[in-house]
Amino acid sequence: MESNAESRPWGSFTVLEEGPGYKIKRIVVLPKHRLSLQLHYHRSEHWIVVAGTAKVTCGDEEKLITANQSTYVPPCTKHRLENPGVIPLVIIEVQNGQYLGEDDIVRFSDDYARVNGGQK
Repeated sequence: MESNAESRPWGSFTVLEEGPGYKIKRIVVLPKHRLSLQLHYHRSEHWIVVAGTAKVTCGDEEKLITANQSTYVPPCTKHRLENPGVIPLVIIEVQNGQYLGEDDIVRFSDDYARVNGGQK
């Protein structure tokens, strides 16, 4: 894990670059782990899989995407990122929006007992 990576129960993320209206992260999800079912009011997210397989929930849709594939999560849409595989899932996330703070998150379901916006 890189020295500037932020650890989470499901893996880690590293902010690679940010500027007005955008933020780019490298996200690593450990095998058999997943992020909370969540939504953001102020940003959209594009996810590009670099390694591994991602199980993506976006609204009512569930799909698997693999290396060199991507998906888009609109603002105000419930979504979840999951690693169903046996190797770490690595994605590049591009966030776009007027507000990109980590507290713009509403959690609906979480494997690690983190609920409601802003908790880590």
